[in-house]
Amino acid sequence: MTSVDFFFDPGCPFTWRTSRWITEVADAGAATVTWRLMSLSILNEDKDIPEEFRPLMAQGVRVLRVLAAVEDNDARGRLFTALGVRRHDNGEDWDDTLLAAAIADAGLPATLLDAADDTGLDVVIKASHEESQTAVGQEAGSPVLRLGAKAWFGPVVVPVPTGDEAMRLFDAVKLLAEVPSFSELKGSRNPF
Repeated sequence: MTSVDFFFDPGCPFTWRTSRWITEVADAGAATVTWRLMSLSILNEDKDIPEEFRPLMAQGVRVLRVLAAVEDNDARGRLFTALGVRRHDNGEDWDDTLLAAAIADAGLPATLLDAADDTGLDVVIKASHEESQTAVGQEAGSPVLRLGAKAWFGPVVVPVPTGDEAMRLFDAVKLLAEVPSFSELKGSRNPF
């Protein structure tokens, strides 16, 4: 099995789709995934964010705090899945009602919602975010995928590859991780 660090901001719909791909790869027994946090709010803190996105960014910080409070990797993965299903698959509002329901869906204690207001967890989020950026070597969005010493932004996948296609993509990513001179590959994004 290949160890993968998956750095994510749960509010990103592209990240959600990539997470479903890497989850399929893990479920097939080809990888173990460590769910790591990164923050699009931190990434964009010195940028001019349109007013309509600011409430989503503020709620994203609250969601990341709850995820940071979950130290068990499997539980963090379950919570991320519950959040993503509700937000990205079902289109629910990105609010505390969704957050509380996702906590319950993941089988975690309702008191975990209190972590949304624990600013002490911001240190944990920032450290993980900085690790993702250092791993890539430059400013990168969500997700960041790290295999061993190699990390990249992405891959961005729409629609989510499944079955043989999922495994072929993973094999390609593993191969690229073995080529020290490889650093970047980018194309236009598919629509949702």
